[in-house]
Amino acid sequence: MTQPQALSGVRVLDLSRVLAGPWATQMLADLGAEVIKIERPGIGDDTRAWGPPFTTKVDGSRGDAAYFLCANRGKKSVELDMATAEGADTIRRLVGTSDVLVENFKVGGLAKYGLDYKSLAAINPRLVYCSITGFGQTGPRAQQAGYDYMIQAMGGLMSITGQPDGAPGAEPMKVGVAVVDLATGLYASNAILAALLHARATGQGQHIDIALFDVQAAMLANQATNWFVSGVAPTRMGNAHPNLVPYQPFPCSDGMVVIAVGNDGQFRTLCGVLDAGAPAGDARYSTNAGRIEHRVELAATISAVTAGWTMAELMQALETAGVPCGPINTVEQVFAEPQAIERALEVTQARDDLSGPVRTVANPIRLSATPIRYDTPPPALGSSTGSVLDRPSAIRAVGSAPPRDRGTP
Repeated sequence: MTQPQALSGVRVLDLSRVLAGPWATQMLADLGAEVIKIERPGIGDDTRAWGPPFTTKVDGSRGDAAYFLCANRGKKSVELDMATAEGADTIRRLVGTSDVLVENFKVGGLAKYGLDYKSLAAINPRLVYCSITGFGQTGPRAQQAGYDYMIQAMGGLMSITGQPDGAPGAEPMKVGVAVVDLATGLYASNAILAALLHARATGQGQHIDIALFDVQAAMLANQATNWFVSGVAPTRMGNAHPNLVPYQPFPCSDGMVVIAVGNDGQFRTLCGVLDAGAPAGDARYSTNAGRIEHRVELAATISAVTAGWTMAELMQALETAGVPCGPINTVEQVFAEPQAIERALEVTQARDDLSGPVRTVANPIRLSATPIRYDTPPPALGSSTGSVLDRPSAIRAVGSAPPRDRGTP
């Protein structure tokens, strides 16, 4: 008998699309929840067309974009037009047997279909309803759409990312992945699990309000508190760290190695490995605060030494001594790392309509008692419409009794 997963028995109705919402619901699916993804008939999630690259179907035609695959593993796709009275009614009936609903429409956008929180809570008082928007349900920008790139800019991230003024290529820079969307999905999934525990304990669901802008502000973390404490706004520092030195890439004869010194002891060890006695004995560098004050001179001194080493030699010496370091890998090199192979960071699944395997990145969570399983690949559009809508246990008539407690997740 297959062991239940952590969220077995939890049913999620996913009305979201693109990345933040789907990332949250994929997390729930990975943990064992049944996630029913509602998609526009004939079109589906926007990201199915966000390519190239695209998958290839068995008949040689174009399949889904790779982008779609990254955030929709483990879900059931149901084609349904919520803009029609019949489609909206079907969703309301699905709500009756669901524990969670996730949506990322504009504020108030679902009210005209009777699919807002107030309307659906009347059908299922235990429902956990998560709304993901650019700026939240309140405030002067509540009605404004928000996208990851613009939120990275408005939320301060781009002001601290990129080369400093005066350096070659200096300009505010976005992060290479949609980090605000991804973090929003993680915050949303955490909030959903907390609300589920509350609903199971009290019988009362609730409305979760998650905003990309709020998430990006929270993600400023130490950079925000640096400003709160000092009154000095952080600026772009390239690859340097605002609070630690040395903590950046250093040149070797055949590339660059990141050295991440986290304390004074590691700095002394680094100097011993590099046989750089002068920095170790220099009072300016004896503490991290001093190294921050003199970061430019210290970086130049270390760079002059590391430039005579190969990457392999330097990393071997530093790893042996216990100084954190690593190469700057390409995406291809990440999954070729022996550590990545040992940890099975690549998931390979088969889908009948595609000519080749579906490859996605594994969930990083490792649970000892309820391990994550990868039973279902990202779905073909509408592949579960019949099996879900024809299943009596998935739909109940509006107005009938709410579903019984299926147990604490």
